[in-house]
Amino acid sequence: MGLNVYGHVITPATQRVLACLSEKELEFELVQLNMAAGEHNKEPFLSLNPFGVVPAMEDGDLTLFDSRAIVKYIEQAYKDKKPLASDDPKKMGPVYSWLEAESLQFDPAAIMLTFHLCIAPMMGLPTDEAVVEEKEAKLGKVLDVYEDRLSESKYLGGDSFTMVDLFHLPNVNYLMGTKVRALFEARPHVKAWVDDILARPSWAKVVAMIKSQS
Repeated sequence: MGLNVYGHVITPATQRVLACLSEKELEFELVQLNMAAGEHNKEPFLSLNPFGVVPAMEDGDLTLFDSRAIVKYIEQAYKDKKPLASDDPKKMGPVYSWLEAESLQFDPAAIMLTFHLCIAPMMGLPTDEAVVEEKEAKLGKVLDVYEDRLSESKYLGGDSFTMVDLFHLPNVNYLMGTKVRALFEARPHVKAWVDDILARPSWAKVVAMIKSQS
């Protein structure tokens, strides 16, 4: 038994779970799926996630899917291991708000940019420049809000690194290797935050896993 993650290290969602497990220094096994062969749309993976989207995770006899839900579960189940949240509701209030901002404001633009600028080229697919232009404009507006927030606190959820910062890591890491890097670097507080979270030793372990598959 134990922690088994089913996905592929190239995908931002799988990376999100790996970042959490690495941050908490938990032992796990990554079961890599052949995405090109469509293993995520076939059994046995569909028994883990009927929607056919990676990742999924097993913790003993418990099966979970959706990267954000998995991270929240890991935090609750293993809260004694380098906590990514607080037991104080007042400290968690801002974290909850920025978790929603990541999911509803940042990710819709960032994930499309990550796909078109990073993942599509890896797969030999064309980049849709019209989509890139549209999502760059959207991301810039989101980062303007982030700049204001990060002028008041070191991290998005407050003065400590929390799961909300962790949720951003995969897309930020991809985008900092593209022309979109300029959007982050043009905002000094955002740049300082990006430099900080990307430098975490736990994230370096995930980056090493990504490079080993490239």
